[in-house]
Amino acid sequence: MNSPEAVHFGADDLPFVDIGDGSKLKVLQVRTGEGLWIIENIFQAGYEVETHRHTGPVYGYTTSGAWKYREYDYVNRAGSFLYEPAGSEHTLQCIEDNTRVWFQMYGSNINLDAGGNITSVVDGALTLAFYYAMCEEQGLPRPNVLVTD
Repeated sequence: MNSPEAVHFGADDLPFVDIGDGSKLKVLQVRTGEGLWIIENIFQAGYEVETHRHTGPVYGYTTSGAWKYREYDYVNRAGSFLYEPAGSEHTLQCIEDNTRVWFQMYGSNINLDAGGNITSVVDGALTLAFYYAMCEEQGLPRPNVLVTD
């Protein structure tokens, strides 16, 4: 009986792309049929992700630095684990340079303006397309992201 093989990515097998302000993004896996997308970010102090609502659960693990949600008092630091249930709404703010966070997300992020109106919707497929486009724009080879339906 043949069992499926594990997939391994070394630290430098997939590139980070600059997403502004020195902050970076790496897309590791997208499973469109499950609505799953796994990314890693390196944020710089002052970087902010617009207010958004999750349609599915999110799991976050911080490996260095510190970040928080504007709406809460707790700070995510190295070693912190965060679970965000579907429907949660918040605004990510980075408070230390070189903050590394790994996110496993299901569904979409619904981005909201100050009045709670939808400004855009982002999911794994859109994030992957953005990542590929940024790799090309930044002169990086097309990465071999783990993508399945």
